[in-house]
Amino acid sequence: MNKLLSRCRSLLATPLLLALTLGSAEVYAQNVEEPQPDYAQPASASDPYESWNRKVFSFNDAVDRWFLRPVAQTYRTVTPDIVDRGVTNFFSNLTELRNFTNSLLQLKGESAVVAAGRFTYNTVFGLGGIFDVATAFDLPERPEDFGQTLGYWGVGSGPYLVLPFLGPATPRYFTGMGTDGFLLPSAWDQVSSPETYYLRGLQLIDMRAGLIPAEQFISGDRYTFVRNAFLQRREFLINDGKITEDPFADEDDFMFDDF
Repeated sequence: MNKLLSRCRSLLATPLLLALTLGSAEVYAQNVEEPQPDYAQPASASDPYESWNRKVFSFNDAVDRWFLRPVAQTYRTVTPDIVDRGVTNFFSNLTELRNFTNSLLQLKGESAVVAAGRFTYNTVFGLGGIFDVATAFDLPERPEDFGQTLGYWGVGSGPYLVLPFLGPATPRYFTGMGTDGFLLPSAWDQVSSPETYYLRGLQLIDMRAGLIPAEQFISGDRYTFVRNAFLQRREFLINDGKITEDPFADEDDFMFDDF
């Protein structure tokens, strides 16, 4: 039971960050008035539940504005850069087992070797992952998750959804997130409670703090920006960087690198 609870909390942490970060009202320019959504307009084929999604987005936005972002901003202010980078590297190293497993499931032998090599180099020579020595050995990270695995084998994305606390998602992404969190092996399994909860909290704050500089790139309707950025980023990852048709080509689209 304790392991199941640990898995549940681990599953919630990262998507919570994604939802609240990208919905932050603080990133909106002070001299720009937020456009009012026109729900009378037909919903996009990729966003048929836009009316519901916008309401949930506003809720997540409020939680971020009043809680998560102020904590992350304080963390960013008081934490030395070298410590902040070490914390980020440590948590990134824990995802390499996920990258390795999903690379194998996608028949990407080279990516699996890279993930295994990164975990070994960074764990042994990088003091448990605090230092990213693997990148210096020309082994850059190749993120893979089970949502990408489903996409690789032809499973469709499904409609865009915004979930309370969990944030931007699609049925494929949510299924992949659950599989990564509950079924596939994870380095987090080696961390005992209650340390798991403390580390997950630190990871959430560290990731939120790392996204603060990128907030300046958000402009226009925040909901539209986040939706387009999320969908574009997911397709970018699933197609290994190959450009595909943009489902929102008639709108102002942006890329956001840290989904």
